[in-house]
Amino acid sequence: MGDHFQILVDLDATPQDAPRLARLLTDWLVAEGIVRAERTDCVLGQPLGHPPGPHWHRAVAPADADDEPYDGLAVHTGRTVFTGGQGDAGWARCPRCAGTVRLYTDEWDHIDEAWEPFGRAIDLWATTGAADVRCPACAATVPIADWTWGGDYYALGHLGLEFWNWPPFTDDFRARLAGRLGGHRTVHVQGKL
Repeated sequence: MGDHFQILVDLDATPQDAPRLARLLTDWLVAEGIVRAERTDCVLGQPLGHPPGPHWHRAVAPADADDEPYDGLAVHTGRTVFTGGQGDAGWARCPRCAGTVRLYTDEWDHIDEAWEPFGRAIDLWATTGAADVRCPACAATVPIADWTWGGDYYALGHLGLEFWNWPPFTDDFRARLAGRLGGHRTVHVQGKL
């Protein structure tokens, strides 16, 4: 059981661009009938969100078209560390050299010395908007927001569209949504509470 969510995060939106891009994406979702324009009490942790629209099924596979979503869309603008909820990322990957840092053992025991620089950088980024981690493989100092994570568990950004209790989105829908962002990198974070 539990509540499931999917978050489409724009990794390249600046704090200044995020509100404009949020309106652009929301307007497109409303025009497509995927969500409704009005805002109601339909998302967890937020006072208001956009409920599913009459054509919500355009975002999911035909096999899931009978599994109607029962919650809506929360739009986040502002510096946010998006996470997959339960669980954690098993590894982090450097965008410069593709070196992988294991954060857990095969038995899912936390590797404290591996996690510590990442945890510190995530906390600093959440506070200041900038933090780096030195890659143990290539020795490059890399912004924490550029690292990739096992299972896309983390995404650090200023714009996220958080859908609660919807069937899984299709790759095509995610690509069409990302295409509206003018080439920005996106991550699809999934999880449950």
